[in-house]
Amino acid sequence: MSQSPSSTLSRRAWLASTAAASLGCCGLTSPLRAESAASPRKQLLLLFLSGGASQYETWDPKPGTTTGGPYRGIATSIPDVFISELLPHTARIMDRLTVVRSVNSGIADHFQGHYALQSGRVAPGYPVLGSAVAKLLERPGDVLPGYVSIRRDGPKAYTDVGDAGFLGAKYEGVRIVNSQPPANLTAPAGVSPALAEAIERVREAADGKFRQNRDGEPIDRYDTTFDQAKGLMRQREIFDLSKESPADHERYGRHEFGQHCLLARRLLQAGISCVRVTHFDWDAHQDNFYWHQIRCAEFDRTFVTLLDDLSQRGMLEHTLVVAVGEMGRTPKINNFAGRDHWGRAWSMAMAGCGVKPGLVYGATNDDGTEVRDNPVRLGDLFHTYLRAVGIDSSAMYEINGQTNPIADPAARPIEALLA
Repeated sequence: MSQSPSSTLSRRAWLASTAAASLGCCGLTSPLRAESAASPRKQLLLLFLSGGASQYETWDPKPGTTTGGPYRGIATSIPDVFISELLPHTARIMDRLTVVRSVNSGIADHFQGHYALQSGRVAPGYPVLGSAVAKLLERPGDVLPGYVSIRRDGPKAYTDVGDAGFLGAKYEGVRIVNSQPPANLTAPAGVSPALAEAIERVREAADGKFRQNRDGEPIDRYDTTFDQAKGLMRQREIFDLSKESPADHERYGRHEFGQHCLLARRLLQAGISCVRVTHFDWDAHQDNFYWHQIRCAEFDRTFVTLLDDLSQRGMLEHTLVVAVGEMGRTPKINNFAGRDHWGRAWSMAMAGCGVKPGLVYGATNDDGTEVRDNPVRLGDLFHTYLRAVGIDSSAMYEINGQTNPIADPAARPIEALLA
């Protein structure tokens, strides 16, 4: 039962944008994590169910009610806890998950919901989760980007809500579209190794001359950018899905979401701090029940396969996996057999690092129209994600001598969820 304690971003574009980032101006006013540089890097995988998955057809079914729809609830590996019959594989591993059934964001808009869910705030300009984690889990000597976002081509505009905010372009998400690696990861055919080496010597000489009578910080930014780009080029095989066996491609599913999750596992194995995989088309204003059959069938098997693989590789001990959309769906079923936008009572799930497995937190009323126990805000979730990966969410960024809270000080971590 429910427990209720209280880019195609090319290398060239990436170089240009990252060079503008203020690497030296953004510090932290308190220690963020206890692990040493030798310990496994904490990581975060965000499975973003874009459009807003229905809580009724996933984590919080209400069969037999006027709002419940046609699908029944099925028993799970947690006694007396039921989830939708559309998630049979997930039902068998519920004892490994942390499910929240009481999210009340009050937001029923895609654009605002995407941003608020990922930044923990409504006010614009703050870093989203991937960018914050990239910054806060950064280690000296890192050359790969800290945040990679995987998606298909041609999503709706509301999925692009900005990433790094005041942290600067260094922490923007590198976009991987349709499982294709970023452009320009190999040198142009006409540039020989000898020519590339000569160009590098000229650049270093120019840098040295510039530093003689000027502030060296801008050059340091460029140097960091070049080092990251070279590191990405040296490890470009991490984006090569042909390295995975045919059996793994089949296990994850040959569909877009399955292949993107397989790529996400490769990137996490390579040491990327945060990977976001966007699973589109949950916005079912019509034919909701047919549409959720398709979406859930893709999500269900792939989600379990991914968790199994991370666990078998020992990665789930230091990787937090979050499965969430920007809102839920209305209790009322409209005239087109659809569910519309709903921000007052919906659900999400987590697994892995830093959270308690086998826990269902919060509850809605009998027909799912309102939160009954332990309401959860998006700011609370943001604090909780950071704490789960070892970050002190009460700490501050320090930027150009000014401090800014890492997470909304009006929100708080949900201690009952944290291991």
